[in-house]
Amino acid sequence: MSIEISRTHGLIKEALDYRAARQDMISSNIANADTPFYKPRDISFEDALRAKKADILRDDSSTLKLAQTNGGHLPIQNEQNSLKPTTFFRDGHMARNDGNSVDLDVETTEMSKNSIMFNALISASKKDSRIFKSVIEASSKVS
Repeated sequence: MSIEISRTHGLIKEALDYRAARQDMISSNIANADTPFYKPRDISFEDALRAKKADILRDDSSTLKLAQTNGGHLPIQNEQNSLKPTTFFRDGHMARNDGNSVDLDVETTEMSKNSIMFNALISASKKDSRIFKSVIEASSKVS
């Protein structure tokens, strides 16, 4: 049996993992800026993270539940839990003569946005842990 600190702690951990994967993907795009016929890739995890949030926080307000009239019926499969981050090719940029369509301005902008979001998640995680630390310290003073 594990102790659950907070339901949001798991969500923050998942979001940090996704942000780290996206940072690696963007770094790969920048590293391949001179590779002929290379197409920049990106990772989309907003849908997967939204489904994970609903699962962790038990927020089912946006889904219609299927009634199960008998306990012997087959279990209901939640399709949202099967969502994974998807990798896609970023289109819309003019390819150079060698077929490479990596735009360094776009990549560095996306890297900066991802870094800001990563740092915001780290700050949220620290704040979450400080709340519990203050509760523990306050309870030790009561005795």
